[in-house]
Amino acid sequence: MLINNKTYRTIWYDNISQSVKIIDQTKLPFKLEIISLKNLDDVIRAINEMKVRGAPLIGATAAYGIYLAFKELKNKRKTIKAASKIKETRPTAINLFWAVNKMLSKIDDNLNINEIEKVLFKEAEEICENDIEQCKKIGKNGLEIIKKIYKDKKEKVNILTHCNAGWLATIDWGTATAPIYFAKKSNLNVHVWVDETRPRNQGASLTSYELNNEGVKNTIITDNTAGLLMQRGQIDLCIVGADRVTNKGHVANKIGTFMKAVIAKEFNIPFYVAIPTTTIDWKTESYEDIIIEERADAELSQITGLDEENKIKTIKIYPNDSKVYNPAFDITPNKFISSFITDKGIINANYKEIARLKDE
Repeated sequence: MLINNKTYRTIWYDNISQSVKIIDQTKLPFKLEIISLKNLDDVIRAINEMKVRGAPLIGATAAYGIYLAFKELKNKRKTIKAASKIKETRPTAINLFWAVNKMLSKIDDNLNINEIEKVLFKEAEEICENDIEQCKKIGKNGLEIIKKIYKDKKEKVNILTHCNAGWLATIDWGTATAPIYFAKKSNLNVHVWVDETRPRNQGASLTSYELNNEGVKNTIITDNTAGLLMQRGQIDLCIVGADRVTNKGHVANKIGTFMKAVIAKEFNIPFYVAIPTTTIDWKTESYEDIIIEERADAELSQITGLDEENKIKTIKIYPNDSKVYNPAFDITPNKFISSFITDKGIINANYKEIARLKDE
């Protein structure tokens, strides 16, 4: 996708520097900075500090992390131990665990060190390429939903997003945004209401940023505004992403998703969750078993922006003695979800249809 009319991916391997390159998303939207990940510690830091974020991108970064770890350690047992450190970074996003396990399965004792390195590198590259193809398919499948609404409405289609499930959360195209980008390319009149998404403002700083760069009309709103817009009939559909989906169709996603889904159901507004099949947790049945990541107080009590001198500055906004609770995700039960938009088609949020995806 585009930044300043130049095509980028969120992550790629640079043969010249022998390192993994990423866009440092903590600097967006004020500064575009490309940084290098040269070893396991760099990868862990990038994931922990949310320089990369979004379930598919975290998975891809973890995959490269296993490659870099083996390249450095030259040992299967030590690499498996290193993998456990990567898994500890973000406990909710299932793509991370899927990617790490997929990489570890490629370490064949019958191969020599150099052969294993090549296999791991190829696998990490394929994980990235497959994610791009999955997101394209999500975009094409979701486009049909937007087309139908546009045909019935015969005027602008208003879409609500939450957090960032755009190309910056994947390798390219995004999940929730992929149908929007395909709609734009099909010359459909779409407008996106972008939830600001506290506490890290990923909607405002990332979703709106990438939509602006792609020429998609959008308006940032506070997280509490969506209910009023739905009540007024100013939202036609909601599309969000997910960090984990259980085999029964319950969705773990950025905190605030659950509230939007409940309000959407109240006003009969379709609520879609766009996911690649790699985001499905095939083992977990009860959403109560999902570990909800709790993050640092500073994410709530501090805010970053540009000061009067056009310098990036972080300031404290809460009283010094105030306590903070900062869960990163919530759970949306399947009864509030209209359908999943997946790379394998549009399906209902129930065990039977999700199990069919596994069979395919």
